[in-house]
Amino acid sequence: MVDRIAGGAAVPPVSAHDETARVRDAGQQFESLLLGQILKSMRETAGGGWMGSGDDHAGATATEMAEEQFAQALAQSGGLGLANMVVSGLRRE
Repeated sequence: MVDRIAGGAAVPPVSAHDETARVRDAGQQFESLLLGQILKSMRETAGGGWMGSGDDHAGATATEMAEEQFAQALAQSGGLGLANMVVSGLRRE
């Protein structure tokens, strides 16, 4: 069975497993974004950087990238549990 959307494009139906995986991924992305913002706020409040004054543009960029990766790793390993709460909230019907 194939559903049709405006414009006549064919869209294959989404299985329950695919839907659950997409919801879980969205929850992890949300948690990662939130954790990244918390880390950024902590760094800016600390007065420049985790490892110094923060005057170096390349160093600041590297620190931002490291914070993003750290936030993603935290979210994927369970993080604060926000992703699970998002998933359970979206799965309620």
